[in-house]
Amino acid sequence: MPLTLDAMPALIVIDLQNGIVAIPTAHPAGVVVERCARLARAFRERRLPVVLVNVAGRAPGRTESTMPPSPLSAEWSELVPELDPQPDDVRITKRRFGAFLGTTLHAELQRRGATQIVMTGISTSIGVESTARSAYDLGYNVGFVVDAMTDRSGENHRHSIENVFPRIGEVGVTTDVLKLLALQ
Repeated sequence: MPLTLDAMPALIVIDLQNGIVAIPTAHPAGVVVERCARLARAFRERRLPVVLVNVAGRAPGRTESTMPPSPLSAEWSELVPELDPQPDDVRITKRRFGAFLGTTLHAELQRRGATQIVMTGISTSIGVESTARSAYDLGYNVGFVVDAMTDRSGENHRHSIENVFPRIGEVGVTTDVLKLLALQ
């Protein structure tokens, strides 16, 4: 289903931080960062919520992970400067794959009246997909900007985009969202 926008969508940018964008990905992280920055500017211009998520560790407990051990350095967890964080942006630091569990994300979105989340970031099959699944379960309309995300694995990226995302939301690209925002 093609991507549409509610009256109050919120852009969610997952893990575009120094340590993550330095990891090799299936698609160039620099292109993803640039597209996310363009989307963030467009959302801000229309006074729509922008949520910048970073990861600063992992959930407590004995779990196997390829993620570096907690705590991570402040520099590793710092958002890339291209996102140009603004005072009105929602900043969420997570310690799990998804951005809802253990954070104030749901409360922040409700406070702003958001009915839809528009997902971007790294990595498609982990942070983006985990956050989107929770959003769907919480009753948000979910949109995916598939050219503004990437994964370490091209196969995992494709699987999420082709098999998971169409089941829980609408799929589009950056230019689609920018055109829809121009109409709002």
